[in-house]
Amino acid sequence: MAKRLYEVWKGSNKFLFCGRLIFGPDVRSLVVTLFLIIVPVAIFSGFVARHFIHKFSHHAGVAVLAVGVVYTVFVLMLLLLTSGRDPGIVPRNAHPPEEDLEVPISPSEWGDPTRFQMRRAKDVTMNGVAVKVKYCDTCMLYRPPRCSHCSICNNCVERFDHHCPWVGQCIGQRNYRFFFMFLLSTTILCIYVFAISALYIKFLMDEGPYSVWRAMGKSPAAVLLMAYCFIAVWFVGGLTAFHLFLISTNQTTYENFRYLYDGEVNPYNQGCFRNFQETFCSKVTPSQNNFRARVPLEGSSETVEQPSYNSRQNMLTPKTKVDFETVDKQDWSTAGEHFISDEALEDVHCRICTGGDIGLEIKIDLDDAFSRMLTHVPSEGGESRTSAHPRRSSWGRQSGSWERAPDILALAAGVEGRANDDSMPSGNR
Repeated sequence: MAKRLYEVWKGSNKFLFCGRLIFGPDVRSLVVTLFLIIVPVAIFSGFVARHFIHKFSHHAGVAVLAVGVVYTVFVLMLLLLTSGRDPGIVPRNAHPPEEDLEVPISPSEWGDPTRFQMRRAKDVTMNGVAVKVKYCDTCMLYRPPRCSHCSICNNCVERFDHHCPWVGQCIGQRNYRFFFMFLLSTTILCIYVFAISALYIKFLMDEGPYSVWRAMGKSPAAVLLMAYCFIAVWFVGGLTAFHLFLISTNQTTYENFRYLYDGEVNPYNQGCFRNFQETFCSKVTPSQNNFRARVPLEGSSETVEQPSYNSRQNMLTPKTKVDFETVDKQDWSTAGEHFISDEALEDVHCRICTGGDIGLEIKIDLDDAFSRMLTHVPSEGGESRTSAHPRRSSWGRQSGSWERAPDILALAAGVEGRANDDSMPSGNR
């Protein structure tokens, strides 16, 4: 039976509930974050907020406790929306894009498949500004603008902001607004708990009357919560202010830390109002991955076998469908349209026609290269040929002899004759 996508996922993510929730590999740190939120709120509800139930008339004191609990649940929901959803992962390609394969520059490297590489970057235009997009060797694709590969999750993420260890997930295009709302809500929760705890200390001072130190001694929980919230608000509040700046200028944390727009025009900045509108009012793009979808198993009849681009020995592409059993050597340019360019074949032809030794070496190298390619060409039935046709085994050695074309034999004889004439004494010529 075919497996689901999350079961064969190549990234480092962790899945829960049969692929319905996706987390980063450091999802265990999420437990620490939950502890830092739930435990202080539990102490607040049990030792501080419950005393307000009888402090106010018309059950207003109940609202103090209810607001703290409900608002905490809201914060936890934002945390789940941030850490448990696809941040904008770009699906990997099964093979590199064919149109961007680089051709070797030197003719002596034509027989070396390892020289075939992708262009490392190319330019695209965004809002009238040229933006460079880079090629990802892991995902075998050119990353969209503002996309980056997360080394922790091992995925390319659209509008990559950063990988947050506190939520155990990448922050990208699909969960950035929830991440910011989580920071803002946590900051407000810290201020609320601090304010109610300080108010409770004030009530204790009025009941005595007690001094502030004696009132604090009667409720150490309130003092502990005030100290905790005072420290925490500097972290989450500082991050909230920093991301407010990033949103107003339409930057990401990754772009800001790399100083990408220092002294240059930011092609994504549309003004403060539109930047906020884009972040909070635009529709969340649907995920490009259906993690619960079934995928065919490798080697099954449902799998469409394609040449492996990871194998450096097979340079043919799915578009190349040539029967090497019937093709002549003058049709090599058709059989290898993605292996050797027309200019390269013309250069080889010129070198061979001049009778140079380099031309013979290039011819032999090409014979060897095509012989290796024949051993990996998939047949129409889906099975790979393990050997070349007997009549075409002249493209490699067989029984220690070479079966060369007549023009090559004649050319070799001419070169050997010139060599013998040069080696004879001048008196015998």
